[in-house]
Amino acid sequence: QVQLVESGGGLVQPGGSLRLSCAASGTIFTISSMGWYRQAPGKERELVAAISSAGMSNYADSAKGRFTISRNNAENTVYLQMNSLKPEDTAVYYCYINYRRRYGATVFDTWGKGTLVTVSS
Repeated sequence: QVQLVESGGGLVQPGGSLRLSCAASGTIFTISSMGWYRQAPGKERELVAAISSAGMSNYADSAKGRFTISRNNAENTVYLQMNSLKPEDTAVYYCYINYRRRYGATVFDTWGKGTLVTVSS
């Protein structure tokens, strides 16, 4: 079994910063894509940012210039640095990974349970 453990969510004032972390553990051979989605109340889950194994990243328009995704391949961890937070960033943030359990095997994906980010004064 592969598990993802997220941390770093919480309450922050508008304009503040938070850093989310997500660590993967279990039977993992390689991880290709890692990333973060979010789901605000009453809205669909949306991609925030993703990063490939080579370090190439992409962002939602709403995150560009404010959020930075990074990863530590040796520790199977992905981070999301969020700056200049706005009330509309309030959501549950979920990390995900695409991984293989052994060489040439099927690519699986798995999700974390989510961490709540609340931006409010």
